[in-house]
Amino acid sequence: MDHSSHEPQAAPSPAPLPPPTAEELAAAFPDLHGMDMRDHMDDDPLVGMLLFEQLEWQDDGDDTGLGWNLVGWLGHVDNRLWLRSEGERRDGRTEHGDVELLWGHATGPWWDAMIGVRHDFGEGKPRDWLAFGVQGLAPYKFEVAATAYVGESGHMAARAEAEYELLLTNRLILQPKLEVNLYSRDDPANGRGKGLSDAEFGLRLRYEIRREFAPYVGYAWSRQFGATADMAEASGGGRSESQWVAGFQFWF
Repeated sequence: MDHSSHEPQAAPSPAPLPPPTAEELAAAFPDLHGMDMRDHMDDDPLVGMLLFEQLEWQDDGDDTGLGWNLVGWLGHVDNRLWLRSEGERRDGRTEHGDVELLWGHATGPWWDAMIGVRHDFGEGKPRDWLAFGVQGLAPYKFEVAATAYVGESGHMAARAEAEYELLLTNRLILQPKLEVNLYSRDDPANGRGKGLSDAEFGLRLRYEIRREFAPYVGYAWSRQFGATADMAEASGGGRSESQWVAGFQFWF
């Protein structure tokens, strides 16, 4: 029999599904009585960290001491409370140190604007400052911080820092760091001169036993300039100093 002239029969269209009723939705997605994870998720949780970037023994050939540099923060993605401190101790007393408490606001994916206070302590006259500046990640992954300070009686200061981490292996890291300090007035009580006061360059090689803990060794060189150098020489010191360092970097 010849079926070539017969047209194929079209399949009947399925009947559309009715929309689910409220009872069906309730049965499919029951109320878990506070166990819905969406109620407990926070896209911007409160987090924090404390990093001892440097906690080290220092030896300049004539004397030994202890140095520290730490930074910590607590907050959210865009707004954080920052703690920064650095200093040195010799013969059981603090030669010089400072601590800063700052509020930071993210101005982009890589930069924070900072405002807060700084307190200087040690053998000289204690000083308090208002602080404002920026910190972040510059091109080529340089970590940069620049801060200006306004103190009592018209004293002003500025500090700039830059550092870089060179990964020799996944665990072995070479870290150069440069810090420069400037002051607007002579401050004999603290051995500081007007203008470019001092600069320090350090090179530290650390091995990360764990990401949270890394011993390191290194070398640091510092130089004083202008009136600051003159004050150092007048008190029996020198214009420059170099020292070997060994210590630990850790965070939690």
